[in-house]
Amino acid sequence: MRGTFYFLIKPKAKRYDNTKKIGDKELILNSEIFDHRYISRQAVVLGLPSEMETEIKIGDEIIVHHNVFRRWHDARGKERNSGSFISENLYKISLDQIFAYKRDTWKALKGFSFIKPIENKNGGEADQIGIIKYSDGSFKKGELVGYNPAGEYEFIIDGERFYRLNNKFIEIKYEYQGTEKEYNPSWLQSS
Repeated sequence: MRGTFYFLIKPKAKRYDNTKKIGDKELILNSEIFDHRYISRQAVVLGLPSEMETEIKIGDEIIVHHNVFRRWHDARGKERNSGSFISENLYKISLDQIFAYKRDTWKALKGFSFIKPIENKNGGEADQIGIIKYSDGSFKKGELVGYNPAGEYEFIIDGERFYRLNNKFIEIKYEYQGTEKEYNPSWLQSS
């Protein structure tokens, strides 16, 4: 199964990631279809484009744009699927809708990096500073960097919160002291 210029994918688990397990109960966090924060962004590659070379392989886990699995309401209020929808477990996407892929570890696609925010002195999140976790090779894992606030997009990957940034928005490399603490908000930690 191959697309000419598209990847064929399926959701890793479900289209929406809107529940959280607390003890032996499952809590529904959101029941609306339009909030992008609750749409799954993790997928598995089922087919590769026939007319494009790529480092991504069949079976790789990928991070995709939030609109891939999204449902929406048209002007008449009728619920619709995204333009990527083929069937409930089959979607077609272009390369620019993929942000990272995983075999043994996550790797960002060319031109991008994923940054883990760090804690400020008051225990909150430091403004526009973080640690490189996944990169396209332009930065080393563990580098402490500062970035332009206009270009970060939040992602939850394997239970951790990251910002995906175009590398051109990373403006400064700081001297890493080793005392910086990664910021992991309490709402990501399960009980």
